[in-house]
Amino acid sequence: MGNPSSSQPPHASDATPVDDPAAHPWRRYVAIGDSFSEGIGDPDPDRPGYHRGWADRLAEELSRLTPPGEDLAYANLAVRGKLLDQIAEDQVEPALALRPDLISVCAGGNDILRGADPDEIAVRLDAVVERLASDGATVLLFNATDVKGTPVIGRIRGTVAIYNENVRTIALRHDALVPDMWSLKDLARREMWAEDRLHFSALGHHTIAAMVLDTLGVEHGLEHLRLSPPAPRTWRAARASDAAWVRTHLAPWVVRRLRGVSSGDGVTAKRPVPEPLFGAPMPQGSDHTEPLRPKSDSLARATASSTSAARCTTATGPKSSSDQARISRVTPVSTVGSMKAPAPARA
Repeated sequence: MGNPSSSQPPHASDATPVDDPAAHPWRRYVAIGDSFSEGIGDPDPDRPGYHRGWADRLAEELSRLTPPGEDLAYANLAVRGKLLDQIAEDQVEPALALRPDLISVCAGGNDILRGADPDEIAVRLDAVVERLASDGATVLLFNATDVKGTPVIGRIRGTVAIYNENVRTIALRHDALVPDMWSLKDLARREMWAEDRLHFSALGHHTIAAMVLDTLGVEHGLEHLRLSPPAPRTWRAARASDAAWVRTHLAPWVVRRLRGVSSGDGVTAKRPVPEPLFGAPMPQGSDHTEPLRPKSDSLARATASSTSAARCTTATGPKSSSDQARISRVTPVSTVGSMKAPAPARA
């Protein structure tokens, strides 16, 4: 199952196998959006410069649950720093051209950070979701997390709440599903965020992936890490941390805004073509030209590995940690709309 006290969540291939291999109907998943969907804050140590994120983790788990002899093809067109109109112009039609039966979109957050009117955003976002749903794919539409108590960004909590209510309205109009990040209070914990306090950490992305699977109604093997109460910090330590954050992350972000520069300038999509996932990434130094093992063999190896890890955890117990005390299943979150069956296969 993976070490529950580790700061790195377990890989999908380490998860407990689910009895029903046909736990979901999707075979082509495409993610679009900004840094949230690209996975910024969750760097993959095996692939320098690559970020996994919740969408990769979701795809890994859906791939593991795909029936033998079939594959889940996964593409991710999201690019950090993109505004809603850029996502609509650059990603929507290319995503539909890939013929997904499951598509996720998170857009408008960067517009909100720049002071955009949430009601104006809603009009444009509604058009995006209407187009994405037009071919019969199941659409995942994300709201924003609660920013209460967050330095600087916490000041726009009311605007974020309006944006979230508009997202729910849009989802109802187009029968989309909403993974409710606002209600997932664990996301307010420091451990869930990267050092820049703007993107989620590996633990945050793992937690979101589990929530998305719950929203889809998929019985999965990801575990929600139940955290212990946060360790107290002195006023001086908290202010020192805030000052370091301002120097290292906030000030450069403000400078980029003033110069009209985006973190996504010159960045291309990390997975522009839908491709199958074959379990865990290859370790560093492995030869990518080696023929891939049959999927059934890979799944058997992943199952054996996860079973061995589970026995080890049961025998020794989790290593102690002040941040993570025990593992328990997350309660399924509420969703908006009803899940649609994927569109029929196209020629």
